[in-house]
Amino acid sequence: MNDPAQPVTRSLYEPHQKIYPRNTSGLYKNWRWIMIWITQIVFYGVPWLQWGERQAVLLDIGTHRFYIFGLVLYPQDLIYLVVILIIAALALFLFTAVAGRLWCGFACPQSVYTKIFLWIERQVEGDRAARLRLDASKLNRNKLLKKTLKHSLWISFSVWTGFTFLGYFTPIRELTQGILQFHLSPWETFWICFYGFATYGNAGFLREQICKHMCPYARFQSAMFDNDTLIVTYDEERGEPRSGRSRKVDAKQSGLGDCIDCNFCVQVCPTGIDIRNGLQYECISCGLCVDACNSIMDKMEYPRGLIRFSTQNALTNHWTQEQVIKKILRPRVLIYTGLLLLMSAGLVYSLVTRVPFKVDIIRDRGVMSRLVAGGKVENVYQMQITNASEQVETFKISVSGIEGLSLASNKEFTVNAAESRMVAVSLQITDGSIKSGSHPVIFEIVANKSNERLFEKSIFYMSR
Repeated sequence: MNDPAQPVTRSLYEPHQKIYPRNTSGLYKNWRWIMIWITQIVFYGVPWLQWGERQAVLLDIGTHRFYIFGLVLYPQDLIYLVVILIIAALALFLFTAVAGRLWCGFACPQSVYTKIFLWIERQVEGDRAARLRLDASKLNRNKLLKKTLKHSLWISFSVWTGFTFLGYFTPIRELTQGILQFHLSPWETFWICFYGFATYGNAGFLREQICKHMCPYARFQSAMFDNDTLIVTYDEERGEPRSGRSRKVDAKQSGLGDCIDCNFCVQVCPTGIDIRNGLQYECISCGLCVDACNSIMDKMEYPRGLIRFSTQNALTNHWTQEQVIKKILRPRVLIYTGLLLLMSAGLVYSLVTRVPFKVDIIRDRGVMSRLVAGGKVENVYQMQITNASEQVETFKISVSGIEGLSLASNKEFTVNAAESRMVAVSLQITDGSIKSGSHPVIFEIVANKSNERLFEKSIFYMSR
C-alpha cells in the first residue's frame, strides 16, 4: 500500500505499444505492392537516366539550373513550380473527396518505406507470432544475430536511399565516383547521412507515430470528407453482436452478427486501430483490414464485405454499389476535376509554347544620354540573354519605335548552351531629330536556329 504521506506520480499519457502488423493477402495488399514498385522504380531509377551528355533529371542548385529531360528551367521559371504545387494540392483534394486517404495508404513515402522495412523485418525475424516471441525473449545468440542482420539491412537500404536522394542534386555518376574514391565533400556526406538517418528512424522506429502525431494531413483530412466519401467502413448492422464461434454454428439462429471477433482486422492494421469502432483519424485507407476480413468471411462461408470501402450515406441508406458510384460525381468532385484539368492543360500549353531563351534589358543608369561623333545622341543598354536550350544559339537584335533610330553596336551575339551572357547595346539617333524627353522603343531578339523571337520594351532618352 502506498504511503499516504508520499506523493504519487501518474503519467497522463499512455505509453507507446509497439505494433506487430500481421501479414495478409488480398486485392488491396497487391495494389499496395504495385504502387510501391512503381514509386520506387521511379525514385531509384530516374537519376540514372541520361539525356544526351547529361543526367536527364538534375536539380543543379549550384548553377541555378533545373534539368528535366529536354527542359531547362531557371529561377525565373519559379511560376512553373508554383503551378505544379497547386496541381498537386488539387489532386490531393480530389482523391480525398472521392476515396479518403488514398495517398497515405498507397503512395506516401512514410507508408511505402514502412512497408519495405516491415517486409525486411518479416524475412529476417519471421511472422507476427515469431517477432513477438523474439522480442519477449532474453538476449541470446539467435536474437543478437537476427537483430544485427535486420538493422544492417535497414541501414544499408537507408544509405542507398540517401545516396539516391542526393543524386537528384549532384550528378549521380559523379557521386558514385566520389564514394568509390573516398573524396565526397562534407555537404554531400552530410546529406546522404541525414536523409538516410531520417529514413532509418522514420520507417524503422517511428512508423505509425508519424501518421498519428506528426503528419498534418491526418488532422485536416476531415475538412475534405463528406458523407459520400469512400472510406473503410465496418457494417455494424450486419456484424453485431460479434462473438467467436465455429463454422458449424448458425449465426442467424443464434442471434449473432457475422463478426467472429477474431481481431485479424486489428492485427493487420499498420497503425493498430480497430476499424469496428468507427472511422478514426489514424486510418490511412490502406484496405488491409478489408483483405483480412474477407479472408475470414471466406473461411466462415459468409458473404464478403463486412469491412469494405463504402460511404456513410451508403451504410445508412443501404445503397447498392451502383448508387454509391453515382454519388461520386457530386459538385465538389466535378469542381476539383475541372480545376485540375484546367491547371494541367495550362501548364502543358505554357511549356509547349515556351520560348527557349530569356532577355532582360536595363538602361545604363550612369549616363542618361550622350553626344557622340557625327552629331548623334547615344543611349547605352545592358542586355542579358539567357539561352535556355541545350545548343549554342546565335541571337539577332533589332530595334523599332522611333524613326531614324539605329543600332550602333553588334547586331548578333552567340550564347553557349544553357548559359547567360551580358552584352552592351547602344542606340543612336541624329541630334535634334526628335524632341527632348523619354521615347518608347522596342527591341526584337530573334534566335537564328529556332526562329523564336522576343520583344522587350524600353525607353530612349533625348537630352535637352
